[in-house]
Amino acid sequence: MKLARAVHLDESDMNVFERPARTGEWCISGGFAFSDWTETDLVGKARQAFANGWLGLETFGRVTLVAVTPIEASELVALEESLARHFVEDWGAPSVEAALPVAREEIAQMADLCDEHDDNTLLTVARDFTEAGVRERFRVIEVAQADIAQVAVHSVPDE
Repeated sequence: MKLARAVHLDESDMNVFERPARTGEWCISGGFAFSDWTETDLVGKARQAFANGWLGLETFGRVTLVAVTPIEASELVALEESLARHFVEDWGAPSVEAALPVAREEIAQMADLCDEHDDNTLLTVARDFTEAGVRERFRVIEVAQADIAQVAVHSVPDE
């Protein structure tokens, strides 16, 4: 089974998200957080989180890029329980037991997205509002498409 981990190619996420995800933490789409939002909620850093932020499952912060990675069954169980606790503590679910099926479904959707891609494939998410609600689109950046110039830091030596 595969899931995705937060990736930072530079420091921009530290500035654009109210709460940035930690590099390497497991992530899901997290679109559920915007289910009751309207255009008036899209201000500042909240706009960035809505527009293209994946949800980290440790910090519950946001990140722009994730990389497809294999996950162990024991890690998966811990993530499901952590997300279920998050639903209780931050979203008002009545109990971890009641929230666990929803947490499992959220993580299963992300696993389905990741399973069809090679390890280290990068994914982005883009959201917008439609008449039916929030629409998510995913972009895939295959490993072979990555060019060192995309992430290289160039400097000029002191003269």
